[in-house]
Amino acid sequence: MWGLGKEAAGAGPGFPTPIPTTTPNPSSAPADGSVPEVTGHLQETYYNLCMEKSQKINSFILHILQEVDKELEKGSEGITLNIAGNSRLMPEERVTDKDFWILFRILKKNPYFSGLDVRYNLISDVGAYYAAGLLQKNTTLKYLRMTGNKIENKGGMFFAAMLQINSSLEKLDLGDCDLGMQSVIAFATVLTQNQTIKGINLNRPILYGEQEESTVHLGHMLKENHCLVELHVCKHNIKNCGMKQLCDALYLNRSLRYLDVSCNKITCDGMVYLADVLKSNTTLEVLDLSFNRIENAGAKHLSETLASHNRSLRALSVVSNNIQGEGLVALSQSMKTNPTLSNVYIWGNQFDEATCVAYSDLIQMGHLKPDNTDVEPFVVDGHVYLAEVSNGLKKHYYWRPTYGEACTNSPNAGFTLVPVGGHL
Repeated sequence: MWGLGKEAAGAGPGFPTPIPTTTPNPSSAPADGSVPEVTGHLQETYYNLCMEKSQKINSFILHILQEVDKELEKGSEGITLNIAGNSRLMPEERVTDKDFWILFRILKKNPYFSGLDVRYNLISDVGAYYAAGLLQKNTTLKYLRMTGNKIENKGGMFFAAMLQINSSLEKLDLGDCDLGMQSVIAFATVLTQNQTIKGINLNRPILYGEQEESTVHLGHMLKENHCLVELHVCKHNIKNCGMKQLCDALYLNRSLRYLDVSCNKITCDGMVYLADVLKSNTTLEVLDLSFNRIENAGAKHLSETLASHNRSLRALSVVSNNIQGEGLVALSQSMKTNPTLSNVYIWGNQFDEATCVAYSDLIQMGHLKPDNTDVEPFVVDGHVYLAEVSNGLKKHYYWRPTYGEACTNSPNAGFTLVPVGGHL
């Protein structure tokens, strides 16, 4: 179907040209003329490669490799190399294609790494070519996060080709990478055969037209795939017809546990299909419907199924769905009879006093733990109100705390309930 070609120059039309070999250049050293202290194996390898290729040394990469060398000295394995561009430690210069080529050389035969996080850097389709090549050569890497790098359709095709060969990668995050329809279809096609990938993020591709073509192919994939646990298709322009395609697949799928269809155009009619499939589907545990428009009617369809039939769903987000008091109260009632549904997120809808009282009662009666929702009740002049709490299914997906990590698992409930490479 697709091929990555050879690593060497002349791999064929359309493939990136490898960074040329040049003689060392003193300008690659730090601007002040000093030579960084290089003590560990990976640091030394990185420094020498930069000198050999006249590549400017990235101080952040050097710092991270120093920390990794310390872990290797302790005998650590299964290390995640975190060079995320949204880290507070990241200097002004983010990781580029040339930097990634150096990393490719270092990591391709290194058995101590299980994860690589290079989100929000300056990696293009050229870097994607090397990343896909890395996954062909390194059989210990299980998680790769490329979020926010503009690899576009061409870069996406490199990864789709890689998935035909790789049998070790478990989670691939290509959200906000400007993928095109061609690469989305390619991923859906490859995943009908690949039985290793457990989680994939295809959020916000660049799609044209109103045909919802991506859901046709993704729906077919879900019917054939028996390994995928986590699927993110946020901002795919999914409407009710596309939701029906996905729901038809969920009647047959028995592996998917986390479905993210947030930020689409799904209305109450789409909830008719979803509520019906939830009556028989016993594997789906986390459902993210945030930023759609299911309104009261859609919330009632869900609440009826959750109250009387479904006992597998553990977390539901209906944030910002134009739901009014009637629909929100119906959802609260379903939690009183459903012992499995433990996490509900409702902020951004239209609260009335009945809603505030209903969710206050849920929390006071123990049906809903304070850490498992994004609202907190308070009383003013004898009236109950709800305030927003910073919990959700993926709060720290796009950003990290300024210092340290989240104190509890509640801000990332989805990844806690379905831990597929959650540390990425």
